[in-house]
Amino acid sequence: MERTRTGGAEIVSLLKTGSAYYAPASAAVEMAESILKDKKKVLPCAVLLEGEYGINNLFIGVPVKLGAEGVEQIIEIRLTQEEDAALKKSAAAVQSLVDVLE
Repeated sequence: MERTRTGGAEIVSLLKTGSAYYAPASAAVEMAESILKDKKKVLPCAVLLEGEYGINNLFIGVPVKLGAEGVEQIIEIRLTQEEDAALKKSAAAVQSLVDVLE
């Protein structure tokens, strides 16, 4: 988990110049390819949750199946209590930002 948190900084330090644009660009290409070629890959995407993971009316990053129809399925993985609490805490932070914007 720690390497995931600091991965962007690791890439930047290895490049010496530039910024962390490789990962977002690579992810966008992978998502587009999955949709255009109907690969139905499971990828992390920010999607509108409507009850999944117990969260409503918020865009949250979760695993989804991407195919020719776009998001074809939101994958609900079983979370530990600690993981569920962290997800809910993250969702609450997102909701607080939405509330400020409204």
